[in-house]
Amino acid sequence: MTLSDEARERLADVVALQPTKNAELQAQWEMDSGSDVHQYLESELKDYYYRNEDSLICATPEANELVGDEVEGEVNEQVVKAPPLQAAVIDVVPDHDAEPQSVVATLHALREAGFEPEPDVDDVRSALRSLTEKGVVERVQKTVPTYRLAVERDALDVERIDGDE
Repeated sequence: MTLSDEARERLADVVALQPTKNAELQAQWEMDSGSDVHQYLESELKDYYYRNEDSLICATPEANELVGDEVEGEVNEQVVKAPPLQAAVIDVVPDHDAEPQSVVATLHALREAGFEPEPDVDDVRSALRSLTEKGVVERVQKTVPTYRLAVERDALDVERIDGDE
């Protein structure tokens, strides 16, 4: 997806301000309403942002990579709030430059790591899908879907939260 100069500048704002709210971007972009911000995000930047569990706007790893050098100062590492199972999956899934692993291999890695309570394969699949939606894990399509980190492990700060995924 090719971005216009304006979209690229606004994406740099998302990267610099993340996690942020519509109102903050509304002020930054001098828009009339939060609805205008939402519409812009969906029409121009939908591949480069997501909303975290608190509905705050965050940049995807691709956005950080694309405009990180345009943001003054250092790009924040990606903070991920994750329930215990998702946090454990992040710990055991292969690095971004390693060979990806299947859902079942991830389940076995969790068992080997001693994760309790022991999840079933559907729980692991759900955790991997959620992490993929957050831009933390990438799905590599083969005969069987396989997964690995979408970013360098050192670029993640995982905040474990209590509760359901």
